[in-house]
Amino acid sequence: MIGLWHSIVNTPKMRLKFQFKISRKAAYTLDIASEPLAIPIKVDSVAVDGSSLSATAGAFWMPGQSIVVKLAFDGEEFKGEMTIPGMGTLPLQGAKGRGPFLSEDLIEQVRPLRKDDIPVRADEEIDREVETLLGRLTLEEKVGQMFQVPASNFSFGDAVESDPPEKLVAEGRAGSVLGAFDVARVYELQKLAVEKSPHGIPLLFNADIIHGAQTIFPVPLAWSCSWEPEAVKEACAIAAKEASASGTVYNHGPMVDIGRDPRWGRVVEGAGEDPYLGALMAKAQVEGFQGESLADPETIVACLKHFIAYGAAEGGRDYNTVDISEMSLRNVFLPPFQAGLEAGAASVMNSFNIYQGVPVAASEPLLKELLRDELGFDGVLISDYGAVEEIAVHGHAQDAREAAGMAARATMDIEMATRSYEYLPDLVREGIVPEEKVTDAARRILRLKYKLGLMDDPYRYVRPEKERDYHFNEEHLAASLELARKSAVLLKNDGTLPLRDGEGGKIGRIALIGPFADSRDLLGPWQFSRFSHETVTLYEGLLGRGIAPERLLYAQGSGVNEPLEGGIEAALEQAAAADVVMLALGESSDMSGEAASRLSIELPQPQLELADAVLALGKPVVLVLTNGRPLVLGGLGERVNAILETWFLGSQAGNAIAELLTGDCNPSGKLTMSFPAHAGQVPVYYNGFRTGRPVTKHNERSKFISKYIDGPNEPAYAFGHGLSYSEFVYSDLRLDRASITGDEKLTVTATVENKGHVAGVETVQLYIQDVHGSIVRPVKELKGFRRLRLEPGESKTVSFEIAERDLMFWSPRNGYAAEPGDFVAYVGGSSVDTLSVDFKWSIM
Repeated sequence: MIGLWHSIVNTPKMRLKFQFKISRKAAYTLDIASEPLAIPIKVDSVAVDGSSLSATAGAFWMPGQSIVVKLAFDGEEFKGEMTIPGMGTLPLQGAKGRGPFLSEDLIEQVRPLRKDDIPVRADEEIDREVETLLGRLTLEEKVGQMFQVPASNFSFGDAVESDPPEKLVAEGRAGSVLGAFDVARVYELQKLAVEKSPHGIPLLFNADIIHGAQTIFPVPLAWSCSWEPEAVKEACAIAAKEASASGTVYNHGPMVDIGRDPRWGRVVEGAGEDPYLGALMAKAQVEGFQGESLADPETIVACLKHFIAYGAAEGGRDYNTVDISEMSLRNVFLPPFQAGLEAGAASVMNSFNIYQGVPVAASEPLLKELLRDELGFDGVLISDYGAVEEIAVHGHAQDAREAAGMAARATMDIEMATRSYEYLPDLVREGIVPEEKVTDAARRILRLKYKLGLMDDPYRYVRPEKERDYHFNEEHLAASLELARKSAVLLKNDGTLPLRDGEGGKIGRIALIGPFADSRDLLGPWQFSRFSHETVTLYEGLLGRGIAPERLLYAQGSGVNEPLEGGIEAALEQAAAADVVMLALGESSDMSGEAASRLSIELPQPQLELADAVLALGKPVVLVLTNGRPLVLGGLGERVNAILETWFLGSQAGNAIAELLTGDCNPSGKLTMSFPAHAGQVPVYYNGFRTGRPVTKHNERSKFISKYIDGPNEPAYAFGHGLSYSEFVYSDLRLDRASITGDEKLTVTATVENKGHVAGVETVQLYIQDVHGSIVRPVKELKGFRRLRLEPGESKTVSFEIAERDLMFWSPRNGYAAEPGDFVAYVGGSSVDTLSVDFKWSIM
């Protein structure tokens, strides 16, 4: 029975496919996947009796009730049943393998409806067609285009009072649909829109494609640690190919918020704490998702979110108050949005927070004056889920009616999920909302539909044959593996890593201990893959490197948040027999992402108790972390011999981690978000200000300076940090001139040598400090980086060009400008490990 099995079940409501992956290490394990709905099923217990298997799993939608599975195997086939709360008992009959795609039945049905060789319309032609169509629409029909309706009754917040999506679509009261991940559902609703709605206007189908569609890549915080925008661009292009094959045309991503507070769960979706790197990653993601043209059916709309300063939520608590200065807004939080808009992002989504006391969804200064007028954005502005109604919940509007008027006047084009915009026709007739606001919104939405080709070919994204070709294919899995290798960060190593297995190697038996030692929960939040059960575990990855099963001593030890009866004892038994211990600890996927803020960013107590017990044996211990945020490691971090931060690395996680641990791949990732030494430091980031009483080497024992009395100011691991199995040494930092004027440029060079015994890749980082200015400037700011591959003993000279543009910042007095004066250039392997040299810049 070991292996992958499938069963197709016909129910009165839909056709379902279940896949069962059965494995055996220390005991039997079962992973279950379903389609078209990717239901997260976590199996709690498995029992095997001969050729029969039974299992129970929790039903998250009905706490206290269980899913029960009973399977009986006979050669290449099986029979059984599966009891699911709310669905009853389903008879199962199936065979080995993944089985067919459910959408294959749709291929011949949709083929005659698609149109081939539709010419790409020029912008001028699109504008004419849009104006003609607008002339035929009533006020109510224009408003209908401004609604996004959920594809089902699932809610990401309070229950939404609304008619069924089928009714809304047929009546022309919806312009887009959220969360129709099943291509058959896309086809069903699109057919309703085209054949039944008043003007036959096709729908947009929206989804959150954050780090992969079916092939899952490292989470964005992880892939930012690769410092490889081109690799991130490729990942997004692959995600677009897979998502668009299933009908998704409009992505609710990328998230480009700057994150400085690891308590906030959504740091996992962004590129960390730095605006320069964040801007490069924003650009890469937009270019990856949108490709060369939105007319290409294998691209999807990129939507920059969340505009703006969502990452500054007080206390790191999601949806909480934001209170920042315009200086921080423009110098810290705005650059990634500017870069994404310059890359051509077709959409922007508002943030949930307030700014200057006004919810962003209602803020004309932010949405109309800054985003549209100053930055020149003329694309589609969409609310986040329920954000229009929440204007009233914030206390800024009396009710949903007033909130609708505020959002419309702020140029919000689409209301997601809720129905406040039903009030717009009356608000227009009463003169509260100018009709051109509604017309402009409908114009922007219809223009996007034309650019996507939907107005000429409504079914062009319903491509079940491409699902079969693209989803989870070998080429995409190889790209996921390659980015995973580059995204992990070696935080600490005393020489215990890399492991060596086999004759002549350093390591014999390896104990794999912890809740992530053989877990498939390595994908992270915001993924809806139907292939999650095929995620490669760490245990499987090490087996795949040729390590014999008898030399992998496995014990789970504890759950993620709860102890296991006898778990520590079993772990100690295995660890005692091993030469080295891999302690695989961390957070489950649901502990980060939206609505996943944490008061404590330490590892859960049961895992700490497991770690303490294992460390007491005195064996070499490597801590392998799986998590979606920087963690406070405290004493644990000091006691282990090595730490590999793997984040959530995606579908090929176990293979990537195994390659890194064994030295088949040399770690090259660098942190894009600082790891606090203590939660009391949060927020902690490298590019802060000096204060009037900064700590220096000369005054660190003084009392009246800016420091803590019970711990360091510095993080445990700073921005840019990341070790390698190579040893990189920096020297000979030089400038080609000591001062520049106006638009002149200078070049800074440094020599980097690999003094280690293996080839490796080093990310060389350039920082600049503006020593004094009209406003206080950060102690240093990232302004460039280069990735160098060096063979053992090889050295290379790396150079950076510095010009006026690199010295510019926003100030209330000068706007965006560079100011003359003294500067310091830093070059090194992290934000704290650098060489430095001074230079000057003057206007004339």
